[in-house]
Amino acid sequence: MSGTTRRTALGLGAALLATPALGQSLWPTGPIRFIVTFPAGGSTDLLSRIWCNRMAEITGQPFVVENRSGSGGNVGTEAIARAAPDGNTIGLASVASLSIAPTLYRRLPFDVTRDFSYICGLWQLPNLLITRLDFPANTVPELIREARANPGRFTFASSGAGTTLHLSGELFKQMAGVDILHIPYRGGAPAQIDLLAGRVDMMFGNIPEAVRAFREGKVKALGVTGPQRSPQAPQIPAIGEFLPGYAVTSWGGVCGPAGISPAIVARIAELGRQAVESPDVRRRYEEAAAEVWWVSPQDLAQFRRANEESFAPLIRAAGAVVE
Repeated sequence: MSGTTRRTALGLGAALLATPALGQSLWPTGPIRFIVTFPAGGSTDLLSRIWCNRMAEITGQPFVVENRSGSGGNVGTEAIARAAPDGNTIGLASVASLSIAPTLYRRLPFDVTRDFSYICGLWQLPNLLITRLDFPANTVPELIREARANPGRFTFASSGAGTTLHLSGELFKQMAGVDILHIPYRGGAPAQIDLLAGRVDMMFGNIPEAVRAFREGKVKALGVTGPQRSPQAPQIPAIGEFLPGYAVTSWGGVCGPAGISPAIVARIAELGRQAVESPDVRRRYEEAAAEVWWVSPQDLAQFRRANEESFAPLIRAAGAVVE
């Protein structure tokens, strides 16, 4: 081999090593449609848009957010499942549709194990136990004592049957051995309105809105449902400090329809990691009381399955199954 030919071959080999795999280099080739399965303006929508904006900066392609809400997130999740498996349509993987819905609903228009490509995790978000200001307890242990002494007297509100807010209460009841009546609402906002009006005693609320009400002096805050205290409100203990093993969190990630090539899934997951771990996204997530939670495609699929198994007995025990 001549010196020129040898140099050419070496240069070509180096270029091939530096170039992503073919499937990876083809993503993204144009605008990406990202389906958010809940209405605009809520925590999941905000966190999704923060990530999409950063992904657009990294890839140089627009990420178009489309809110497809309804049926607890199932409408948008079905739209993700029915999309073409080319990676150009992806969307929000959420605890509601992918871990809770399989037990909550007897019939679903999708199969959570068969119809999706699981890509990566993005965030975890705890809930917060808040009470009306004149409630006769200021701590979780005091609440447990009051509830045990007065079975069936107190009520807790949630954003609807089968939501993580509802299941936070059901797990609390189960682990604390108390009888508190669940009052479901059509969303967290009307539930919190009735709490402020004194029509219900307590609720497990999404932490951004619940912390805001606490800081404004409108409610008491007794405990965070996550495995540890929230950096946004470190003075509020985790419920698990009093009930060891107690933990309920909402989570969000990225999924697409089944059949996306493994190379494209890996490409989205890696770029997704770069986006979610960037300083600006991390800061904005922390401001929204969310924790950055990047996990791989395989780990997201395994986590979802384990999460479904942990929620299933709570849903059945609460009688929350929807026909």
